[in-house]
Amino acid sequence: MNKEFSLQHLVRKPKNESEKAPVLIMLHGYGSDENDLFSFAEELPEELFIISAKAPYSMQPFGNAWYAIHWDNNDGKFSDDAQAITSRDTIRDFIDEIIENYPVDPDNINLLGFSQGSILSYAVALSFPEKIKNVVALSGYVNQGILSNGYESNDFSRLKFYCSHGSADQVIPVEWARKTKPFLDKLGIENSYSEFPVGHGVAPQNFFEFREWLKARI
Repeated sequence: MNKEFSLQHLVRKPKNESEKAPVLIMLHGYGSDENDLFSFAEELPEELFIISAKAPYSMQPFGNAWYAIHWDNNDGKFSDDAQAITSRDTIRDFIDEIIENYPVDPDNINLLGFSQGSILSYAVALSFPEKIKNVVALSGYVNQGILSNGYESNDFSRLKFYCSHGSADQVIPVEWARKTKPFLDKLGIENSYSEFPVGHGVAPQNFFEFREWLKARI
């Protein structure tokens, strides 16, 4: 692995190499790894330079996380927001390293996150919107506790979100995801929100929908 990178990652280069390819950075969910979302790579637009990152915290016996989730007898489960903020900033730095080391367009940086990776995608894009063009946020929600201070006054004019959730999600309640659209609307951010009759996963029609959405915007 190149020492210049903050995160280990897999790469799929575009079909026709260009000096300034649009880049899609994949951020996997809790307990998974960089191979998970990368299995989608061959089905995505061939002009994309795809990078699937591995979360920094390793779990036992396998898998990785962007931040710990603690189980508390009184309160149920809660997120380690301090770790999440550290990961948010690591991803921001990783984006700069990608721009420096790969032939990608710095004005066409796109994120695709699932679950915990989706929560981090919201945090990165809303905290540093000058870095991100499009976000595909699957099965996540906005955790306001990990957004940068004063994020409300950021310039979101070029940022766009595709958000989706399973209506039978047993891991992240669909009610949390349903708050996303009003939240983004209030910030004046272009966004769309879809629900599919599945649990905590990506239905085929969900995949086709976000692929078309992304294709039209890269």
